[in-house]
Amino acid sequence: MAQDIRIAVTGAGGRMGRTLIRLIAETGGLALAGGLEAEGSPHLGSDLGTLAGLAEPLGVAATSDALTLIKDADALIDFSVPSATVEFAALTAQARIVHVIGTTGFTEEDEARIEAAARHATIVKAGNMSLGVNLLAALARQAAKALGPDWDIEIVEMHHRHKVDAPSGTALLLGEAAAEGRGIPLGENSERGRDGQTGARSKGAIGFASLRGGSVVGEHDIIFATEHERIVLRHVAEDRGIFARGALKAATWGQGKGPGLFSMADVLGIE
Repeated sequence: MAQDIRIAVTGAGGRMGRTLIRLIAETGGLALAGGLEAEGSPHLGSDLGTLAGLAEPLGVAATSDALTLIKDADALIDFSVPSATVEFAALTAQARIVHVIGTTGFTEEDEARIEAAARHATIVKAGNMSLGVNLLAALARQAAKALGPDWDIEIVEMHHRHKVDAPSGTALLLGEAAAEGRGIPLGENSERGRDGQTGARSKGAIGFASLRGGSVVGEHDIIFATEHERIVLRHVAEDRGIFARGALKAATWGQGKGPGLFSMADVLGIE
């Protein structure tokens, strides 16, 4: 009989952490290795089942001891902050386990440290873990390639008021897909935060706009606009569970894959 995959969760007391704990408890073949909380968190020592709102406690307490937790896990699912994620990546590299990263807002230095860790760990990193968004990225790539630079591309995203980074990781994922379709680097061909006398829009640029408010889980529009017509591709996330399910799929997919830096497109088999 196959052993359950032991999954550790960062931010166990947060919205995503609680969702992941509930899904792990409900899914056959998975077991909760434990949950991480930062030093000083009021959730430290709390039973993870109680934190997640399960009917029964799980007998596993939230901890701040990342080293011990990762050592005893098969996979770490990480929706945290960049500074924590790069530290966790070093630990998953030492333990040679799967690290699923849904954190966004990385610097170039952060990205380099994650790539270094992927020489030893199996890392699945994505700005968005949902099937729908990754299919949308594939469509954006195809559309950008087919339409060419005469079509302006604008990416508009909206999230809840508590989100701290902008543009969202998903918006950047979609922007990267569109840039790949055009064969251009996104970093040198994007426009963000227009304000005041900005001048005319640069031809071929990919624009980003970020909206924040309420409890919006996530909405993303990719707008292709040219003279007299527009094409709008849209994804609306209505339940945070879609990201958690995608992360669990990635953690399962990564077992036995060996070191490397992968995306959700790899997990889902999307070209």
